[in-house]
Amino acid sequence: MQRRTLLATLLAAPALARAETYPTRAIRMLVGFPPGGTTDIAARLVSERLSARLGVPVTVENRPGATGNIATEALLHAEPDGYTLQTISAAEGAMNYTLFGPRNPARPEQVTQVGLLMRVPNAIFVHPSLPVHSIADLIAHAKANPGKLNFGSTSLGGTPHMGLELLKLRTGIDLLHVPFRGAGPMLIEAMAGRVQVGSDNMPSVIGHLRDGRLRAIAVTSAGRSPALPSLPAVAETVPGFEATGWFGVQAAARVPAAIIARLGAEIDTITQEQTYRLRLAELGADPPALTPAGGTTPASFAAFTQAEIGKWGEVIRASGVRLE
Repeated sequence: MQRRTLLATLLAAPALARAETYPTRAIRMLVGFPPGGTTDIAARLVSERLSARLGVPVTVENRPGATGNIATEALLHAEPDGYTLQTISAAEGAMNYTLFGPRNPARPEQVTQVGLLMRVPNAIFVHPSLPVHSIADLIAHAKANPGKLNFGSTSLGGTPHMGLELLKLRTGIDLLHVPFRGAGPMLIEAMAGRVQVGSDNMPSVIGHLRDGRLRAIAVTSAGRSPALPSLPAVAETVPGFEATGWFGVQAAARVPAAIIARLGAEIDTITQEQTYRLRLAELGADPPALTPAGGTTPASFAAFTQAEIGKWGEVIRASGVRLE
C-alpha cells in the first residue's frame, strides 16, 4: 500500500509542479464557428479579460466546421496541459453527442467543464417582405404553405436549429431547414431575402433586429428579454416553449485538476464583474447564475451540461434529426 501511495505521489508531482507555475506562456482559445457568431463573441469577451487576469496572452483561434466538432477534435489532440481551451455552445457541449452518435469526436468523459460564460435567448425573425409579424402569423402562414418556407440557422444542431425543430414538433408546421457554417453567412442570406425565416442567438443578430433589416417575431426564452422587451416570447403563443442558448469553456479531461480549479475561479470572477455583465446586457445575454452567488464553477457547469445532454437528446430523437 505504501509503495502504491509513493508511486502515485511521484507520478502526480510533475502535474502539481506545472499547476503551481501555470500559466507561463500563451493560451489558445479554440472556437468551432467563424468570427461574428455568438460563440466567437463569447470567446473574445472572456479571452481579453482572462489574459489580463492571468498575465499571458489568450488568443482566439477559429476552427469552424462540423457543428463545432473540428475545434473539439483539435482540443482532444492538443497536449492536456491547460494551454488549449475551447469556448463551446450548446451544440458542442450537449447536442452533438446525440446528433453525431458514435461519430462524435468526443464523449462526455473526454472533456472537463471549466465555466459557463453566458446564457442567451434566440430570436426568431423573418425577412421584412414576408407577411409574418408574430409566431401566430408564422404558424398560420406555414400551415397554409406546407413545405414552401425555409428557415436558416447557424449550423446543423445548436439551439437556433433545434429550437425551430422543437417549434415544428409542438405546432405541426412544415419548414425546410437550411444550415449555414456560422451566423455571419446565414444573416447575409436572411437580409438578402433568400432565407425567409431564421433563428440566431441574440448577441449576433440583435443589431440587425434593431435597425430593421430583419423583423423579429419572438424570443425563445421562457419570458421576454430585457434587451427587446416589446418582443413576445414564443411561450406566449406556444405554452411551455423554451430553447435557450448558452456558452462556456471546456478543456480536455486530462488537464490537471489544479489548473481547472484556477481557470474556473478566474472565469467565475470575470462573469461576476459589473463591466462584463453590462456588456452581456447590451448583447441581450444573461450571466451564468449556476451558483448561489450567481456565478459558475467547474462542478456546477458539469452538472448543467449533463442535464442539457439529456434534455436536447430527447428533442433530437423526437425530431428525427441525425448526422450519423
